Amino acid sequence: MKSLVVFLGFASASAPALAQTAAQPIAPADAMAHIGQSVTVEGAANNVVTVRSGVTLINIGGRYPDNPFTAVILAADASKFPDINALNGKTVDISGPVKLYRGKPEIVLSDAAQIKAK
Repeated sequence: MKSLVVFLGFASASAPALAQTAAQPIAPADAMAHIGQSVTVEGAANNVVTVRSGVTLINIGGRYPDNPFTAVILAADASKFPDINALNGKTVDISGPVKLYRGKPEIVLSDAAQIKAK
């Protein structure tokens, strides 16, 4: 019975810790402070652009080049995001690890579950 009490104590102690790790979305301008961390960035998709190479850029928090954050879909993953242009002007949540590219923070999207329109 003693081990059962210890187990229950562990379970109840870890539940609040799990609740604390559920991250609140951050603003696009705050993404720079989270390089290397997995976060959710919430902001307006100011424009969605597919460049000649097939890479799709979703500029969040402003229009290029003044946007503080970008979500990137590589050409190889484009088929996973069939209605991506419908996000223009909508508020979106982008989740994943933040990387730095040419001095700006970005998250590379490889799964449709990483982006949610609000």
